[in-house]
Amino acid sequence: MPTSELTFRTALDADVPGLVELIESAYRGDASRAGWTTEADLLAGQRTDPDGVRAVVRKTDGRLMLAERDGELIACCQLEHRGDHAYFGMFAVRPELQGGGLGKVIIAEAERTARETWGAREMRMTVIRQRDELIAWYERRGYRRTGQLTPFPYGDERFGIPQRPDLEFELLIKSLD
Repeated sequence: MPTSELTFRTALDADVPGLVELIESAYRGDASRAGWTTEADLLAGQRTDPDGVRAVVRKTDGRLMLAERDGELIACCQLEHRGDHAYFGMFAVRPELQGGGLGKVIIAEAERTARETWGAREMRMTVIRQRDELIAWYERRGYRRTGQLTPFPYGDERFGIPQRPDLEFELLIKSLD
């Protein structure tokens, strides 16, 4: 997929409704099954909400990066500056565009941005441990599993309604040096 078709920019408050729709479509419900990043078998309910996305957009120590093609929002990711490293999250690609190499381009741009903007030496993220295929995708991009686990926020439906009792997050790390 040619990168010349893509433009990247930092999200604004006006982008919040489109971002919520994009993130929900990539992770929840039947629409998410068109792609391979769905969490619909692990979690029901919402992935995020306007308040949660707006909070990320307004963070002074980070940004929500958008990828657009011909003015259309097709992907996003969160970058947060945390000292010597950056946190990567809220990564979503339109389900019908998944599997075509777009994710690789976006994560590479996110890594470049974190390195050049903040001097980040490492990118970190948390992924639901049970998402073997997704973790393998990140490993192919140079991320490594740490074995450091944190519990899923059961009882907080802002993050979804768990469909199994054993969900937890694992920290993945990649050196940006």
